[in-house]
Amino acid sequence: MKPSLAKGTRDFSAGEVVNRRYIISILQKNFELFGFQPLETPSFENLSTLTGKYGEEGDRLIFKILNSGDYAAKANDEDWRAKNSQKLIAQITEKALRYDLTVPFARFVSMNHGQMVFPYKRYQIQPVWRADRPQKGRFREFYQCDADVVGSRSLWQEVELVQLYLRSFSELKVPVTIHLNNRKILSGLAEYAGIADQLIDFTVALDKLDKIGKDGVVKEMQQKGISSESILKLDFLFSQSNDPLENLQLLKEKFVGNETGKKGVEELEFVLKNALEMGVTSEQLKFDITLARGLDYYTGAIFEVKANGVEMGSIGGGGRYDNLTEVFGVKDVPGIGISFGLDRIYLVMEELGLFADQPQHAVQFLFANYGEREALEALKVIARLRDKGIPAELYPENAKLKKQFSYAEKKGIPNLIFYGEQEITQEKITLKNLKDGEQQTIDLQTFLSINL
Repeated sequence: MKPSLAKGTRDFSAGEVVNRRYIISILQKNFELFGFQPLETPSFENLSTLTGKYGEEGDRLIFKILNSGDYAAKANDEDWRAKNSQKLIAQITEKALRYDLTVPFARFVSMNHGQMVFPYKRYQIQPVWRADRPQKGRFREFYQCDADVVGSRSLWQEVELVQLYLRSFSELKVPVTIHLNNRKILSGLAEYAGIADQLIDFTVALDKLDKIGKDGVVKEMQQKGISSESILKLDFLFSQSNDPLENLQLLKEKFVGNETGKKGVEELEFVLKNALEMGVTSEQLKFDITLARGLDYYTGAIFEVKANGVEMGSIGGGGRYDNLTEVFGVKDVPGIGISFGLDRIYLVMEELGLFADQPQHAVQFLFANYGEREALEALKVIARLRDKGIPAELYPENAKLKKQFSYAEKKGIPNLIFYGEQEITQEKITLKNLKDGEQQTIDLQTFLSINL
């Protein structure tokens, strides 16, 4: 049988791994610079922990894990014959791969809140899985890099997270725009249009505007049973001004007597005003009234980050989720968090040619193998190079030099070292630069004093 990869997954070559680690190192450094501490949670959770947290569409994308042993033996025969998948799920699976890092984090906080110091700031860099349809920038297995703060309702956290986003992407040299909205504004809009009981249907449809356009969003709202009268009242959403203050003023007029909507506008104004005072430009931070992010647990600010000049969709996102731990029986633990999409960031940086100057930390010296005695002496020298942090290796077999040359060239090793019987006796090494062909013999101690 010919081997193949599961759809939506990838292998990563050495160069790709190095580039991914570079991105992670920048993010990790900035997370810690902002006071976040690391956390890791299991790859899979109890299915009950994950379901009901991501909305109907999200729940369908959770990868379920079959129970161990004869899982079919416990299934109801009638449900099995009827192929009733919804009833069968509860009978044959109790675990699932995590869909994101936020819900597992909320579960962790709920289990450990009595021992935690609040506000608690954590970052987490781990893979997640979604049974989505694979396409460019969308995979079934991918990494999220999250930073969250729980235990504080202060809007300064939103301002700080904007700074964290911009500092990180600036260091990665990726030009971005942060799109910002507030879930309370969306709730206020639903109330204004008389569809408060259809908030989820409204926001899920609105969140697809950049993918399916105005006509597509209107059609989906109609299919969800939202009236034409309500859709007409919301038509102004599709013709926003480039001036965020003008858009906020329009909302204030429509939210007269609408306390939820007014609160959302006030919170958004605070974040925008103070971010601008911190030096953020209106080109970097944009109020996007149609931004909804289709996750049920957001309650306040919502973020989405897009790379400028690259067709990729969002490369980061997040928001405030003040009620998430309540589903685990722990009340009054407000939270806010953002995520960096490692895989999409990688694709953006690759498209923009931003990896060209990244050091690959490849082997610098290959020692030719002349036999058992010479190999042992070579390894002693190699050990001293490694103590200096210089990557070096010994060709494992006493093969023809032509074969050892070929190995070095194919692997991209720039220098071949000859350390045979004569060099060992004279305490010298012969170094051949495989890029320009230059060869020289130097004292061993001189060679060991190099710093790359």
